[in-house]
Amino acid sequence: MNVVWERRTVVARDVLEAVEDRTGWAYTTVKTLMSRLVDKGALKGRKRGNTVVFEPVISREQARRSAVRGLLDRAFDGAFGTFVQHMLTQEKLSSKDRLELERMLAELEPRPPRSGKGASR
Repeated sequence: MNVVWERRTVVARDVLEAVEDRTGWAYTTVKTLMSRLVDKGALKGRKRGNTVVFEPVISREQARRSAVRGLLDRAFDGAFGTFVQHMLTQEKLSSKDRLELERMLAELEPRPPRSGKGASR
């Protein structure tokens, strides 16, 4: 999917060339994978001559959200808190990651209402 998101339109050969060094996949494997992604609604394919041109239907963010939701449901019974606890206790967080997490949590905190002149409208 990364290849498709980066290029916007691809044929199976494009994907094969982008991943074969890392995966060792055959052309038929890529074609099968692309067909399954069409069946799942992640890609759309349209015939151009003897070739199928693929385009993304879902965004990278939509796919990420779906993958995380699936992981939460399967591995953590849908409990986000348990997932976060696992990540904090079982995985190594760099100081930079820890600071970023603290910043993000602080942004989620409700801010107290402003007081004084013009505070309410």
